[in-house]
Amino acid sequence: MTVHEIAARLAELCKTGQFEQAQNELYADNCVSIEGEGSMVPRVEGLDAIREKGRQFQSMIDEYYGGYVTDPVIAGNHITLTMGMDVKMRGQERFMMEEVCVYKVKDGKIVLEHFFF
Repeated sequence: MTVHEIAARLAELCKTGQFEQAQNELYADNCVSIEGEGSMVPRVEGLDAIREKGRQFQSMIDEYYGGYVTDPVIAGNHITLTMGMDVKMRGQERFMMEEVCVYKVKDGKIVLEHFFF
């Protein structure tokens, strides 16, 4: 897949909440995930670890009120999306979580995801 094809599919899946499906289809097995500053899990390596990190995050959401995913912006082999979620996390008040998501593509797969919030 080209970077443009990956970007379109990534945005399509994320807009419908199919994050794990995006990982299964588009990520390299040795992908690296870096979370924003202050995250409980700042860095994980490998697709299995990324999937597990996503499941743990989902399990911490008490209420989901809505969200958004922007269309992708592409520069070279990088894709950027902005995502937001209106949520109530376990033990917290309701808030709007927003982040810039940067993905690096190599050999037709996402090899790095880096989140800034």
